[in-house]
Amino acid sequence: MFTGIIGGLGEVTRIHRQGHTLMLEIKIPSNIRTGLQLGDSLSVNGVCLTATSVSDSNVILDVMPETFKRTTLSSMNIGQTVNLERAIPADGRFDGHIVQGHVDGVGRIIREWQDENARFVQIRLPQALTNQVVTKGAIAVDGTSLTVVQAMTNWFTVSLIPQTQSATTLATKRAGAEVNIEIDVIYRYLQNMKGDQAHGNVY
Repeated sequence: MFTGIIGGLGEVTRIHRQGHTLMLEIKIPSNIRTGLQLGDSLSVNGVCLTATSVSDSNVILDVMPETFKRTTLSSMNIGQTVNLERAIPADGRFDGHIVQGHVDGVGRIIREWQDENARFVQIRLPQALTNQVVTKGAIAVDGTSLTVVQAMTNWFTVSLIPQTQSATTLATKRAGAEVNIEIDVIYRYLQNMKGDQAHGNVY
């Protein structure tokens, strides 16, 4: 699913809240910037995040609240140097979405496997979250924000590029293990939301 990995150093230029999400702005080197598109995954100090804005020199990343709290991102300061790592996808494009909030629930790992570039984890969705997952959308699994590479009705698959593999608790979990899931509420699904009881806790 990936053709390779590129890496480099970046610099945190801004951290701010936008609606239900924290936004992390980073100045990035040209080798990381080349080919970077909206929705692509970018590992920041081992935490895999989703690019929501890309300019010639900067990238803005969508950081879910639980991901920010539970990772080294919570101690970041403006001006800090960070390690960046990006997977180069073989194909696939970001389909675009607007985040309206988040829902959460508990899922179970049904399959996990490794190729030469990444580890893949397939997770069964609880019924409350089945309308929310989109391919290449951001999703937090055990507090680590990842990018979905395949989404079906009742399950989804995420990829863990090398730094993320070692930084997340998913590295120690195998098929059958339970995981906590936090998913963006996508704009086009908003009208289907029937309240907390039907779709998990929205915040």
